[in-house]
Amino acid sequence: MNVDTHLRAVAANIKDRRTAMRLSQVDMAKELNVTQNAYSKMEMSKTKLTIERLYKIAEVLDIAPARCCRQTWCLFIRPVKQSEAIC
Repeated sequence: MNVDTHLRAVAANIKDRRTAMRLSQVDMAKELNVTQNAYSKMEMSKTKLTIERLYKIAEVLDIAPARCCRQTWCLFIRPVKQSEAIC
């Protein structure tokens, strides 16, 4: 699995959490001090996330930064079913 695939997975995790919290892209953009368009590009993996930005997104979403990467880290170990995930 290549880096771009992992970045898309991280972006999908962020989007899933944002929508679960009923936050709009506009809400996230305001919290991150960027435009909605800039935030949208982050969620679509068109803009790479810095560590600092990942931490700020995690803070807004009230989760640990590693949680944004949760499934991607499992894929580094071996493919697992969601029910088997340990990380």
